[in-house]
Amino acid sequence: MKERISGEITKVNELVASEINDVENIRIQYLGKKGLLNDLFAEFKVVPSDQKKEIGVLLNNLKIAIQNKIEALRESIVQVEESKSENEDLTKPATELQLGSRHPLSLVRNEIIDIFTRIGYVVEEGPEIEDDWHVFSALNFPPEHPARDMQDTFFIENREDGNHAVLRTHTSSVQVRTMETQKPPIRIIAPGRVFRNEAISARAHCIFHQIEGLYIDKGVSFADLKQNLLYFAKEMFGENTKIRLRPSYFPFTEPSAEMDISCNLCAGEGCNVCKGTGWLEIMGCGMVDPNVLEASGIDSKVYSGFAFGMGIERITMLKYNVKDLRLYFENDMRFLKQFTSVY
Repeated sequence: MKERISGEITKVNELVASEINDVENIRIQYLGKKGLLNDLFAEFKVVPSDQKKEIGVLLNNLKIAIQNKIEALRESIVQVEESKSENEDLTKPATELQLGSRHPLSLVRNEIIDIFTRIGYVVEEGPEIEDDWHVFSALNFPPEHPARDMQDTFFIENREDGNHAVLRTHTSSVQVRTMETQKPPIRIIAPGRVFRNEAISARAHCIFHQIEGLYIDKGVSFADLKQNLLYFAKEMFGENTKIRLRPSYFPFTEPSAEMDISCNLCAGEGCNVCKGTGWLEIMGCGMVDPNVLEASGIDSKVYSGFAFGMGIERITMLKYNVKDLRLYFENDMRFLKQFTSVY
């Protein structure tokens, strides 16, 4: 047995391997449950007592030799692999990576924010789960007022005091929160997601995004509102864009208006997108109603202001000529990869 063990030590020292799998096979051959070392230790049990010490030392030497050889083979293979990677041809074409792109709604949202922040507006945000006061009452929607029916609301919790918990139907709630906590002058934009209980179609969805603006200071006039919106339209849709303001009604502004821009697809000549009119509606606006100022603790005899609000989906549809807003929510990579921008 002594000669056999000595011979195995010699064989182990001469072992070679070119791959990690070869090293693993050697480990199993010698150190596995059915490996050579276990067989030798089983035979060791019947070795005469006067030989146990000498053979035991040889067995331990064999075990150490096997472990050292396996470790040395593994390190040498790793070094070879690392040297190969270091010597790779750096002029070879790289593996093509599939790059993502930003969502079109994010692109347009960021572009709108950038336009307004350039003229002094700051971004304010608020909770999506709101109460009746911030969504309706503080914005001049009295209880049972028919204007509340203009927005089909998702009610979360009906409270006994009437200040129900709702999913906000517009980001005007952010305007109220700002007026309650800040003193004029106030110049903010409020981007965010809003919810209305509407049937989903190519032109409507129960979830959409808005950006609303608010400017309150001494001496603010409708002319200021028009100039701000004209600046936005030209920056967003091109220098040749024209706007028009049509009388409208909103409970929280007086006077109120709808703003149209000249169709950027037909240059105002009339097409199927603008239904032959040459104009496209993009937002509502108006002077903040004095009742809204007073409800938030702002003296309407000293301060005045204007507000405006637009749907980001609507602006994106016009900017990129998208016909179906359901595409924004489907995560179809064929659709999303079409949009690139610096924003």
